[in-house]
Amino acid sequence: MSSFIKGTMWLAGAIFLVKILGFINRMVIARLIGEEGIGLYMAVFPAFILAVTAVQFGLPVAVTRCIAAAENEAHRKHIFLTALFFTLSLSAVFTPLLCLLAPYLAETLFHDQRAVMPLYAIAPSIPIIAISSIVRSYFQGIMNMKPVALSQLIEQIVRIGLIIFTGRMLLPYGIEYAAAGAMAAATAGELASLLYLLYSFRPEWQRVRKWPGKRTSRHLTGELAETAVPAVGSRLIGSGAWFLEPIVVVKSLAIAGFTSAEAMKDYGVLTGYALPLMFLPSFLTVALSSSLVPDISESFSKKQYKSVAWRINESIRFCLFTGGFAVIILFLFSKPLMLVMYHTEKGADLIQLMAPFFLLYYCQGPLQAVLQALNLSRAAMLNSLYGAAVKLSVIFLLSSQASFGIHGAAIAIAASITTVTFLHTASMLKAVPLFLQYGLYFKIGLLLVFTYLTAQIFLPFIQHNTFLYLGGGMIGCFIVYLAGGAALGIFKKKDLSMLLFWRT
Repeated sequence: MSSFIKGTMWLAGAIFLVKILGFINRMVIARLIGEEGIGLYMAVFPAFILAVTAVQFGLPVAVTRCIAAAENEAHRKHIFLTALFFTLSLSAVFTPLLCLLAPYLAETLFHDQRAVMPLYAIAPSIPIIAISSIVRSYFQGIMNMKPVALSQLIEQIVRIGLIIFTGRMLLPYGIEYAAAGAMAAATAGELASLLYLLYSFRPEWQRVRKWPGKRTSRHLTGELAETAVPAVGSRLIGSGAWFLEPIVVVKSLAIAGFTSAEAMKDYGVLTGYALPLMFLPSFLTVALSSSLVPDISESFSKKQYKSVAWRINESIRFCLFTGGFAVIILFLFSKPLMLVMYHTEKGADLIQLMAPFFLLYYCQGPLQAVLQALNLSRAAMLNSLYGAAVKLSVIFLLSSQASFGIHGAAIAIAASITTVTFLHTASMLKAVPLFLQYGLYFKIGLLLVFTYLTAQIFLPFIQHNTFLYLGGGMIGCFIVYLAGGAALGIFKKKDLSMLLFWRT
C-alpha cells in the first residue's frame, strides 16, 4: 500500500474521531452555557483564529510542500528551523497584541464586555499552535500521518475532559467565566498535543541534525515565501471574514430590530448548533486535502500530468459521493438530530436551507489543496477574497431585514461556498489538462433525487419513534444510496477498502 493511501487512511480515521469528539465538545459547551453562551464563545473564536493565521503566516502549507520536494534530510532540517523561527517570532508579537486589544474588541466590535475573559483565556495557546503546526507540517511532508492524527485525538480528549470540569466549576460565576473556561480547556488540549508531537519528532530529529552547507538562508526564505505568502493571504482573508462575520451579523440584526442578546442567541444557534453538524461529515475530505498537497506536488514536479488529472478526478468523485450522502441525511433528519443532540429543534431549518450547498463545500477543501500543490496559492487567495466579499455583503443586505434575520447569514454562507468552489474549479482547469465529469455530476444528482424519493416512501412508517426514525431511517437511506451508487457506477468495489489512490 502506498504512503499516500496509508496517510489518507490514518488521517481519515483520526479526523473522523476528532470530528466526533469536536462535536461532543460543542454539545457539552452548548448544554453547559446555553445559546447565549455559545454565541459569546463563537463570536470570540474568530478573533483568535485570525491571530493564529497571522502567526502561522501560511508556513504550514509551505513547509509541507517544500519538505515533500526536499533533496535530502539536511535540507529538511533547514526548512523546518527557518519556518519555526519565523512563526515563533510572529507569535511573540501577536500573543501580547491580542491581550492588549481584548478590551477594545469586546466593547467596540462585539458590543459585549463579557468577551474579554474568553480572549484572555485563549491567548496563551497561540505560541503553542505556532510550534505544533510546523511539526505537523513536517510529518505531512514526509507522508507520516500517524503522529498528526494521534496528536489531534489527544487534543480533543484533553479539551473535552477539561471543559466538563471547568464549565461546571465556573458557570456559577457567569457565562463569560464559563466561556473562558472552555477556551482555557482548548489551550490545555493544544499543549498536550504539542508534547506528543515533540516526543514523536525525536527520532526524526536524530536523522536530520546535520546542518546543510549549500543552501543559503536567503534562498530558503524565498523558497518558503513563494508558497507561504499567497497561502497566508488566502487564510487571512478567510479568517478575516470569519472575524468580521459575527460583527456584521450583530450589527445587521440590530438594524432589523433585534437586541444584542437576541442577536447573540441567534448567532449561537447558527454557529454553535447548525454549522458544527454540517461540518462533521467533512472528515474524509479534510484527510484527503492534507494528503493531496505533497502527493500532487511531487507528481506535478515530475510532469506526471496524467497521474495528477486522474487523482483529481478520483478525489472529486469520492467527495461528491460521500458528501451527497451527508447532504441527504442532514436534509431529511435535521429535526431529530437536533432533538437528540441539543434537546431543541432550533437550527433545523437553517440546516435544511444550507444542506444542498454543502455538497460543494465538501469538494472545496480538496480543490484548494490541489491549487496549493500546483503552486497556485495566489489564485486560491483571490477566490477566497471574492467569497468573503460575497458572504459579508449578503449578510448585511439580508440580515438587516427583519423578514430574513439569521436566515440571511445562512444564505450568505451558502452563496460564499458556491462562489469559492466554482472559482477554485476554474483556477484548477487553467493549470491542469482536465476534463470535467459532467456524466458523474448528472448521476450524483439522479442518485440524490432517487434516495430522497425512496426515503419519503418508507420513513412515514417509523416516524412514531424518534430514535427508530433516526437510526432506522439512516440505515435505510444508506442501503438505498449505496445500491443506487453501485448501479449508476459511482460507487466502485475498490472504494470499499479506500484504495482510491494507488500510484499510476
